[in-house]
Amino acid sequence: MLRDADPARDAAACAAIYAPHVSGAATSFDEVAPDPEQFRELLQTTMRRYPWIVLERAGQVIGYAYASTHRSRPAYRWTVEVGIYIDCGHQRAGAGRRLYEALFALLRRQGLRVALAGITVPNDASTGLHRVLGFEPVGTYRHVGWKAGGWRDVAWWQLDLAPDCDGPPPEPFGPQRLDA
Repeated sequence: MLRDADPARDAAACAAIYAPHVSGAATSFDEVAPDPEQFRELLQTTMRRYPWIVLERAGQVIGYAYASTHRSRPAYRWTVEVGIYIDCGHQRAGAGRRLYEALFALLRRQGLRVALAGITVPNDASTGLHRVLGFEPVGTYRHVGWKAGGWRDVAWWQLDLAPDCDGPPPEPFGPQRLDA
């Protein structure tokens, strides 16, 4: 079941899904995994402006996807960064596609135009998911983060959520919800 995240209900599950990406891999540039309270605050802050959704199976959160600010300057307000994390035991079973497709529909309803994803490389699973969902590679930041004993590159991928237009686009709406 896909649903909007609930910070109080889902913070611990999201923190548990995220933790292995911090401690056991270079996929996240965090050095210490946020605890559930820190994750609750992150969800609350993010959801004031953008959607954050979770996927449940048998009542257990097995993955989440969200959008966040790309840059703070006003001209970037139609562009977001997106992120997705799936529980290690549920990867490569369609959860990522379901989450991202639902998230992109919400972002389109919000009036956003471009989604960007930064992927620490190598990460074949994430690269494959983004590619199959229509993202295109747009560049790589070389040696930008020290993690897991070495300098890491971040490849940037872009998905156009809306077609180009000649004039200024309408202002984005507030966050959209699955249950709306």
